[in-house]
Amino acid sequence: MWFFYVLSWISLIVQLCFGTISIAAGLYYMAELVEEYTAISKRVIKSFILGTFFIHLGFLLFENLPTTMVICGVAAQVAHLFILQTFPYVYITSPAFIVAIIMLVINHYLAFTYFASVYYNFSEVMAYFTLCLWLVPFALFVSLSANENVLPTVSETTPLIDNSDVVSNYFSRRQKKYGLLSFFNYAKESILPQRNKKSF
Repeated sequence: MWFFYVLSWISLIVQLCFGTISIAAGLYYMAELVEEYTAISKRVIKSFILGTFFIHLGFLLFENLPTTMVICGVAAQVAHLFILQTFPYVYITSPAFIVAIIMLVINHYLAFTYFASVYYNFSEVMAYFTLCLWLVPFALFVSLSANENVLPTVSETTPLIDNSDVVSNYFSRRQKKYGLLSFFNYAKESILPQRNKKSF
């Protein structure tokens, strides 16, 4: 009896390790895709925002969710649309980003209090959290590293230090990488063993 119990805990630890590695690999691949195809990524995120907006309209028409919960969800999607205007550059000090973070916290509080008081199936609760609360912020989080490899232009949103020398400014700014992909590259270089090539 105790042997099976110990095996179940070992199996759970192995499954958690495999799940963590799979999630990290998926995030790494998604960050690579976002960096490679920023215009398509912007369109995909915009379609996520519009889809979430229509889901909230569906809640108003077909379900009896609290109106404040739906209005806060719509306000969060409007803030996400404002964040998307400067894509792939996401400024964490912009008012739209701050409003989106505040709406995310408020929406989670409203959803937890509502679903704790009214019974819904677990799949319905997860559908609300996944599609209405987590999908767009997760897509924006993955796309934070997209501006690392975007070529600079003269018509950037923030003026360059020296407008006449775009290329050298790009290479001097390129050394500072703080995105999701650079974090995964750092983790890959520091954690995984490196193979040394033999020279003959």
